[in-house]
Amino acid sequence: MPALSPTMTAGSIGTWQKKVGDPIASGDILVEIETDKAQMDFEYQEEGVLAKILKEAGAKDVAVGNPIAILVEEGVDITSFESFTLEDAGGEKDSSSPSIEGASKASESSSAGPEVTPSKESTPVAQESDSTGARLQPSLDREPLASPATKELALERGVPIKEVKGTGPGGRITKEDIEKHKLSAGTAYGPSATGPAYEDKPISLMRKTIATRLTESMNQSPHYFVTSSVSVSKLLKLRQALNASGEGKYKLSVNDFLIKACGVACRKVPAVNSSWREKEGVIREHKTVDVSVAVATPTGLMTPIVKGVEGLGLESISAQVKDLGKRARDSKLKPEEYQGGTFTISNMGMNPAVERFTAVINPPQAAILAVGTTKKVAVPLETEDGTSVTWDEQIVVTGSFDHRVVDGAVGGEWIREFKKIVENPLELLL
Repeated sequence: MPALSPTMTAGSIGTWQKKVGDPIASGDILVEIETDKAQMDFEYQEEGVLAKILKEAGAKDVAVGNPIAILVEEGVDITSFESFTLEDAGGEKDSSSPSIEGASKASESSSAGPEVTPSKESTPVAQESDSTGARLQPSLDREPLASPATKELALERGVPIKEVKGTGPGGRITKEDIEKHKLSAGTAYGPSATGPAYEDKPISLMRKTIATRLTESMNQSPHYFVTSSVSVSKLLKLRQALNASGEGKYKLSVNDFLIKACGVACRKVPAVNSSWREKEGVIREHKTVDVSVAVATPTGLMTPIVKGVEGLGLESISAQVKDLGKRARDSKLKPEEYQGGTFTISNMGMNPAVERFTAVINPPQAAILAVGTTKKVAVPLETEDGTSVTWDEQIVVTGSFDHRVVDGAVGGEWIREFKKIVENPLELLL
């Protein structure tokens, strides 16, 4: 099992792109692997022949460095590997403590060529199924082969994805399969006398990672919160004017303006654009503002990064957010595109029911901004004829700050700068 990201300690086997007996050239995709954050293609960098698959599609939590397949040099008789077992290849090690030495040994055994010989004393003989040329599929109690977008569609339509027969390559479930799926007349998918009134869903590596990181954040980072109502009336007018003048070349969102405003505010109050580095004994103040943008995906929350926001224009920010968001939902982000960041924004403004909320800091960052929906608010206006009422478009933002890094007065100063920029959006052009 290769380490496909710096934080990866274990992975799950997706679809094998090669079957036993297939030749492999350098750069060929050998297998799909689900990491703690994404589903990635593993490209093998050597030549050989796939002699034995030790971990079939659907295998969960395989530790980095553990053997998953046997590859031999071209010309080697692979029939001698039919009874080769995982124990013959070195067995499994605990996913909690993968080591470089273990990964090295696994690499050596998987590329050893004719020097790898099956043990004659190995006990249960693993039976290789007859190959049909199709992709291997997981067993019934594992996650079905489907993209995150397909799983999301099944959830929206209320279709039990495990009961859908896939028509894609190797039995992969497609969006068309979900669309065509018809519930049989005698089937009920709610509480019944014939089964439990609940469904147990396996915890994915991504969900485990989210749980661990957020628990650590709440336990170790002393959060405090600063809330402010911010007028966006001028911003909305500027957005409308810019989109109209763009003639379809771009379509700016309110979030694009807010991301840019976060970048400017972080430059004006750089203490917020910092991170707590206890091992090094320092608070690291970053010179660029790399904004992590929270994106909801079918498998969990992702935070792709728009880098160097302070130096980007709104059109560039908008294009990057759209591209990163799409690839996040499709589990196609590269590790460097979601790991790191110096500040995070989480916007639930698209949900009109959410007026305000507080967000959990994304460690080792020191701050995150939570953005609620836009509301029309009656505002008193003093005129020569007396007091009248005007309507103002406002959002409620809440900054969560790590008190180890950002003192209360500094967090308040950052919110003031952010509010000033958003309420006078022409400053973004300076």
